[in-house]
Amino acid sequence: MNMPLHPTWDEIALRLVVTMVAAAVIGSERGVRGEAAGLRTTILVGLAASVAMIQANVLLSVAGKTADSFGVMDLMRLPLGILTGVGFIGGGTILRRGDLVTGVTTAATLWVTTVIGLCIGGGQLELGMAATALAVLTLWGLKWLDQRIPREHHATLVIRADRGLVPASELSSLIGPMGYQARFRREQRRDDASHFSLWFEISWRRPEAAGPPLDLLKLLNEHYPVVSFELSSYHSSR
Repeated sequence: MNMPLHPTWDEIALRLVVTMVAAAVIGSERGVRGEAAGLRTTILVGLAASVAMIQANVLLSVAGKTADSFGVMDLMRLPLGILTGVGFIGGGTILRRGDLVTGVTTAATLWVTTVIGLCIGGGQLELGMAATALAVLTLWGLKWLDQRIPREHHATLVIRADRGLVPASELSSLIGPMGYQARFRREQRRDDASHFSLWFEISWRRPEAAGPPLDLLKLLNEHYPVVSFELSSYHSSR
């Protein structure tokens, strides 16, 4: 289905309804995962894109007139402006703390929903629905595969040690058989000078489906007085 020169209200209504259904199907996945940009946000983004493309469609009949009638308009500026605006919304969903980044998938979901809305609003219903099916397959179906891809993870470990005891090599030997690596980063003396804190960077490689390193935490608590253990990079497909 192509963009007719004079779309009827029935055609416009069909495009809006199909856009809402497509955006709702995609947005429900974000809502289930508790993302800030959930069902309603995704629908509104899709509707904005669809209405912008419908508006461009309506204006097709007034484009290309002679210069003495009225100005010739660049109709693609409207949908392109919508894509630019969604970039700001998507940027607001991405959060970063150090090397820990979340919200990238939500931003990409808003982006693809916008493009789908532009397709459906322009009358390319088959293309829009095909893109919707592929987006749903990516968000729901491929998550199982994404969670099982081994990835590099990092954490910062702080332990308390007595004077004269530097368990850097001992720590590496302890956690090495479990697939973890430890790198000494720095040392901080306490006020009483009888104890000090040691900072280590812990790295390991495992799929997201394996969950957080609870086995490592249990082992560390059995051998050292752990002050803190903070994930500095942990993949999240949300």
